[in-house]
Amino acid sequence: RRRKKMWPSYIKVVQKAPGFRTWASLRNGYRNFSVGSPDKRVVDLRSDTVTSPSRPMLEAGMSAPTGDDVFGEDPSVTELEGTLADMFGKEQGLFLPTGTMCNLVALLSHCHGRASEAIIGNTSHLCLWEGGNLAGLGGIHSRQLEEDAITAQMDVQDIRDAFRLDDDDHCAKTEVLCLENTQNMMGGAALPVEYMNDMGNLTKELGIKLHVDGARIFNAAVAQNIHVQELCQPVDSISICLSKGLGAPLGSVLVGDTEFIRLAKRARKRCGGGMRQAGVVAAMGLYAVQNNVDRLQEDHSNAQRLAKELGQHGFHISRNGQVDTNLFYFSLPSDSTVTKEEFSAKLDRDYGVKVNGGYSRGGDLFRAVAHMDVSTADIDKAAEAMIAVVRSG
Repeated sequence: RRRKKMWPSYIKVVQKAPGFRTWASLRNGYRNFSVGSPDKRVVDLRSDTVTSPSRPMLEAGMSAPTGDDVFGEDPSVTELEGTLADMFGKEQGLFLPTGTMCNLVALLSHCHGRASEAIIGNTSHLCLWEGGNLAGLGGIHSRQLEEDAITAQMDVQDIRDAFRLDDDDHCAKTEVLCLENTQNMMGGAALPVEYMNDMGNLTKELGIKLHVDGARIFNAAVAQNIHVQELCQPVDSISICLSKGLGAPLGSVLVGDTEFIRLAKRARKRCGGGMRQAGVVAAMGLYAVQNNVDRLQEDHSNAQRLAKELGQHGFHISRNGQVDTNLFYFSLPSDSTVTKEEFSAKLDRDYGVKVNGGYSRGGDLFRAVAHMDVSTADIDKAAEAMIAVVRSG
C-alpha cells in the first residue's frame, strides 16, 4: 500500500532526472556504447519485422469490434479479409497468424491429394526458411529450380522440364508453381509484371496453379509503380504479410477463389486452427494496409542510399549493386581489417547498428533491411559506422 502511494511521486522524480527519456524514445532503442558514435540511437537493420506499432495502429486495435472468428463472427477480421481480397482482385481472403503458416496452408489447399509436387525456387523462403514444412507437415514433394542470380526468375524451359503428370508411377504429380515476390535471398528483387503474366500463361497451359509468396508484394508493386491487382492478376493465390514493412505486429492474409479458401480454412484447422477475438490484431493489420503502403518508397530510397555509400567504400553489393526495394546483401571489402565473424558484433557493440550475417555459402554475406522505424539520418549513421568498423583494425 505504501509503495502504491509513493509511485506517482517516484515517476515525477525520474522524469526530472538528467538524461530522462520518454517511453517512445526508449522503444526506439537507446543505450550506451563503449566507443564509436556519440549518437545513442540503435539502428536495427536486421529485418523489416522489428518495427513497433504506432500509436494510431494501437488505437485501431484497442477500438476494434470483435467476435469469435472461428464462427466467422469477428467483423474486424472479416473486413480485413474482404479488403485484401478486393484489393488483389480475388474472391475471398483468410486471416492467419504467420506468413509461414499462410504459405503452408496455401500449398496444402492446392495439393489436396496425395503424391503431389510443388515447383519452387531453390533460394526461396519456402525452400530455405520454413522448416521443411512442405514435406514434414504437408507430405508435399518440392521440385527445386535454380533462380537467376540477378533477376530472381526461374527459366521457363526449366519449369517445363520439371512439370510432371500423374501418368508415370515413378513421379509425383505437379500441382502448383510457387514464386516469391519480392525475392528475399536475391536481394529483394522485384519480379516484373511481364514475368508474372508469363508465369500465369504457362501454368494455365500446363493445367497447374500459381501461388505467390507475397511477404513483400507491396514492395514489388511500389517499386514498379503499379497496383497489386495488376501485378497479381494471373495468380491463383497470394500470401500477404502484414508485419514485413507495413508495421503490423503479426498476421498474414491468404487470398484466392472461394473454393480455394474453403480448402484453406480446413487446412488452417490442421495447422493449429483459427484465432478467436482476432479482430484486435486484424484491425492493426487493416490500418497498416490503409496507411503504410505508399511510404514504402522511402524504405526503397534508404536501402539504395546505403548500398550506394557502401559500394563507394569497397563493400561488395549483391546483384551487381542493383537494389529494387528495401533490402540488399553485401560482403566486406577485400581489404577489411575485421573478419566477417567480428563485423556484426563490433558494429552492434560500438555503434548500436544491427545487421544479420552468415548468409550464402561460406557465410560471407550480410543483410541490410530498411523499414519505417529507420530514418535517412539512421541510414547515414549506419553507413558511417560500417565504414569505420572495416577500417578500425
